[in-house]
Amino acid sequence: MATYATPEMASTERSPLLGEERVVLNDISWQTFERLLTEAGEGRNTRFHYWQGRLEIMSPLAPHEGSNRFLESLIVVIAEEWNLNLRQLGSWTMRRSDLQMGAEPDSCYYIQHEPLIRHKEEIDLAVDPPPDLVLEIDITHPSKRRLPIYAKLGVPEVWTYNGRTVQYFQRQDDTYLPIAQSLSFPSLPASILQEFLEKRYGIGEIEAIRQFREWARQQIR
Repeated sequence: MATYATPEMASTERSPLLGEERVVLNDISWQTFERLLTEAGEGRNTRFHYWQGRLEIMSPLAPHEGSNRFLESLIVVIAEEWNLNLRQLGSWTMRRSDLQMGAEPDSCYYIQHEPLIRHKEEIDLAVDPPPDLVLEIDITHPSKRRLPIYAKLGVPEVWTYNGRTVQYFQRQDDTYLPIAQSLSFPSLPASILQEFLEKRYGIGEIEAIRQFREWARQQIR
């Protein structure tokens, strides 16, 4: 991938507990951002976030991506057991050229608005609704500075996981406020997600998912 930043434009952030690595580039034009997306291609493991000339490039490491994939499995189980339609778009590049902002979440989902985009191969956020739910893993670095991008794009709900705590957030104007109940899954406490995120280390992911499925079934009996 080509680099368009001088040393003084870029900063690399690291921490002893590494879940991800990030590079921040300042004074990047929208055209350069789009060129970087094209050159990087679809098969990469990095995530790009762009707003007001600031480009953040994140590379997930094993703790980050493992938590992301496991939470995704739990979300699919809930959708299956509670008979909810779901469209998963993973780290789909959510961008609007008219706003000159773009984001690539760890995972994103259409749930309430799934019927509106079910038949669409290409989604245009200038006319189509944004995903109903975005998932952000922030084990090493807080994701709060990326939340204004999701707010401007109109994402109604964001979940964050910092390696210890799952939090739900609801969009209000141009920011997000913490909420006790998920908008997408009102009967799913964040504490249950945290419980099974911890359980996987002791009993393994497959057994944890099996037990979570049983919990989900009990809620509808």
